Amino acid sequence: MSDFKFHDAASAPEGSRPILEKAKEKYGFLPNILGGLANAPAALEGYATLAGIFDKTSFTPVERQVVLLTASRRNGCDYCMAAHSGAAKMAKIDEDVLSALRGDKTLPDEKLEALRRFTDAVVEKRGYADDADVKAFLDAGYNHQNILEVVLGVGVKTLSNYANHMMEPKLDDQFKPLEWTEPKSQAAE
Repeated sequence: MSDFKFHDAASAPEGSRPILEKAKEKYGFLPNILGGLANAPAALEGYATLAGIFDKTSFTPVERQVVLLTASRRNGCDYCMAAHSGAAKMAKIDEDVLSALRGDKTLPDEKLEALRRFTDAVVEKRGYADDADVKAFLDAGYNHQNILEVVLGVGVKTLSNYANHMMEPKLDDQFKPLEWTEPKSQAAE
């Protein structure tokens, strides 16, 4: 069990306080991941900054959630799967697409499926996507800018997924209806 402290703006180190205050204002509550990351102000700032930059990519809100959910699923992050399932619903993702992402199934939308497969390849192959992976992604209508934007999204999620593995944050009540647990067969791989 983790012994990380989960801060609020009052208890956090000085460098984390403004970021936590801004997050609470934005979300209406302070997600536990941010309270945990507050232990290291640079890590919190890095995550918040990268997440904000990823939001500026050419991907639609739904496409961004496909990247974030795919990386979180591949990395086995229960917390991020629940949190980004909520974000995906806010982005008005089709329920069939969300269900497929959560279940590691083929997406009903061909272009989103190409994005899911490419993101999965980037995570699984640690960035060494092969020519066939790249070709399939480009053939689906994406471009070289999108390749690097997937890498950015994977980087954002790798930071939060790995931190969550170590911090073991309690799932916030707001995310409980979307709780997700990695299937045992995948966890053993």
